[in-house]
Amino acid sequence: MKILHFADAHIDMANYGRHDPQTGLPLRVLDFLKSLDTIVGTAIAEKVDLVLFAGDAYRDRTPAPTFQREWGRRIIRLSKAGIPTLLLIGNHDLSPALGRANAIQEFETLDIPHVRVLAQPQFLTAEELGLPLQVIALPWISRSGLAASRDMGTADPAQVLEVIEQNLSALVSSWLDQADPDLPIILTAHASVQGAKYGSERSVMLGADLVLPGSLVKDPRLDYVALGHIHKPQDLNPNAHPPVIYPGSIERVDFGEAEDDKYFIVAEVARGRTRVEWRKLDAIRPFFDRRVVLDSPQEVTEALKAALPAPPAMAGAIVRLTVEYAREWDSLIDEAALRTHAADCFEFHLVKRPRIEARIRLPADQTISSLSPLELLDQYWRASHLEASELDSLQKLAGEIIEGKDAEG
Repeated sequence: MKILHFADAHIDMANYGRHDPQTGLPLRVLDFLKSLDTIVGTAIAEKVDLVLFAGDAYRDRTPAPTFQREWGRRIIRLSKAGIPTLLLIGNHDLSPALGRANAIQEFETLDIPHVRVLAQPQFLTAEELGLPLQVIALPWISRSGLAASRDMGTADPAQVLEVIEQNLSALVSSWLDQADPDLPIILTAHASVQGAKYGSERSVMLGADLVLPGSLVKDPRLDYVALGHIHKPQDLNPNAHPPVIYPGSIERVDFGEAEDDKYFIVAEVARGRTRVEWRKLDAIRPFFDRRVVLDSPQEVTEALKAALPAPPAMAGAIVRLTVEYAREWDSLIDEAALRTHAADCFEFHLVKRPRIEARIRLPADQTISSLSPLELLDQYWRASHLEASELDSLQKLAGEIIEGKDAEG
């Protein structure tokens, strides 16, 4: 069976850039949709037997109708091509309130041909799928939802997560026991797995994580494990069976993923053996994240330009330059010149982090006890880099206050 596996589309991640004047969509949303078009086009062109989406269609649980329309257009293409498509519910698709619809509920409500929404843990037999294949589905499990359903509202969060883990392990084990041993079995889950390497997607994740044990997903009775939730692409069971795959997000979400390539998976799954092919998404907008600590006030702007990629490499990229420097050098940073240098960027962020001395250092021949209060204040004003006129005014006012207190005493 030839399957296509992808996850973490987050197509409404419009956190950088402008809007496209023709479509009205944010340009960053068009980046995500371009990757999604590549994935859907591959599934149709190669006539895969099954498309498996492992959760998080959107960034937000209540996506705008425009983004729902764009996601729906791509899924309907798969439906019209007659390709069975499984849509697993992720944490960003699920409302925290019990009884509320999830973000991709409409595909289930409207009974779209060949498209199935997996909103609850379930075991799909070959008869239900219409394929010589079996699928165990574990969508995102809400800790609050489980606590409410089991009257564990006052329980310790760690205890709730432990109960979820025990229940899921027992459930998966029972389903494996009743599965047809002659047909391949796929486990798909939107969750963290013990041993996985996290990217920076924690900036967009909500709530505490359920961590599945490695033994659960590495059960040799499984033939492929299709995961979602972690944005860093990885195989948690390399050179072994079954492959345990996080394909990662389909576009870079933030600067924490600046160095990550982006993929989807095409796998040929058979009982006892699986061949995995990582398909790289090439048309991904580049991110550059540079950090500079200035140690000299000489030629500051030129030093910052040298830390950036060459202007042709930055064309169309999202760039961040973080600069640490002594606060008195602030006027030496020519921000206008840097923005001109990075004019062809899609977006340029200059993050200035001036250093402030945490302590006032006295000369070697002085001690605190040898200085009067006014002399100590004078040291403080100067360390605060005040203008000379401000320093004189403050010191004069401090003298009047101290002398006044002495007179009262």
